[in-house]
Amino acid sequence: MLSSAEFIQYSLELNLFFARIMKEHSFFIEGGFTPRDSNLAQQADGFKLQFEALLADTIALSDGIISPDVAMSGEIVTQYTFEAECASQFYTGVSLNSRLTQAEAGLGATPDFAPAPVPELEQQVLELNDRAIALTSALIDFKDTLLNAVLSCRLFTVNFPLLIDHITREARLYRCMLAGFQNHERMDSPRDFLEQQIFWNRIMNEHALFIRGLLDPTEQELITNANNFGNEFNLLTQESAAAMDRTIPLPQLTAQSLDATVRIRDFKATGTKGLLECRIRSIILPLLADHTLREANHFIRLLSSCGR
Repeated sequence: MLSSAEFIQYSLELNLFFARIMKEHSFFIEGGFTPRDSNLAQQADGFKLQFEALLADTIALSDGIISPDVAMSGEIVTQYTFEAECASQFYTGVSLNSRLTQAEAGLGATPDFAPAPVPELEQQVLELNDRAIALTSALIDFKDTLLNAVLSCRLFTVNFPLLIDHITREARLYRCMLAGFQNHERMDSPRDFLEQQIFWNRIMNEHALFIRGLLDPTEQELITNANNFGNEFNLLTQESAAAMDRTIPLPQLTAQSLDATVRIRDFKATGTKGLLECRIRSIILPLLADHTLREANHFIRLLSSCGR
């Protein structure tokens, strides 16, 4: 069982990461509709605003509570996030509250956070998590509706069907982890850790495929690199499943996954910088590039924590 201090810290760290991810999913969805579906764009904008409010409340509770590992990981914000938001707002005309990015960048961290019991703070985090679960559940339903409409040719969006499925799986992981924390469940067993590797190796594979598909056809070197990463993470996803069956040792898989994720992280960082400097031909929003970079940083922290 999680202690009260662990519950508070882990919950806030999870919400700092995933509430931002969910608000950006809503942003990407909103920007992907044609004028015919302005009503759906408005619904997506409503989700974006609600997740921004959730993130603002999370930030207000988090200063001095998150761990140095999370604060320094680059999973909450990167050196590119603010500029990527500004550029993506310019390109799409869809607004974002970038003050949240500046507030997150200034959050303080505390090693070995273990406060005296603060029932009021614990209750605030319980309520925050309940709110996040309800909001994420509604967003999952919205994403499922969109995907079904796209697959039945009743809706067009510039977002790949796989991307809609991809972001729905991320939302389900967020909701599942919140529900576990609400019950003070520990989610750090070897099986839990392996399930996270399976999940995030697949996410990294799909990121590579999305990048490959959104690059201009003239960007042959970047397309080849993205394709190679896709193949590598596809194999790692298969090996993750094999490790679940105990046919591949977990430490070996973790080392391979960490090496590959560091390399794709560097590829994404270079790509994000290149997009912001207008040196890459593509239809990739800078915020989408930074979004995938933060998810790679999150996975690196999870992999690096194994065995500590």
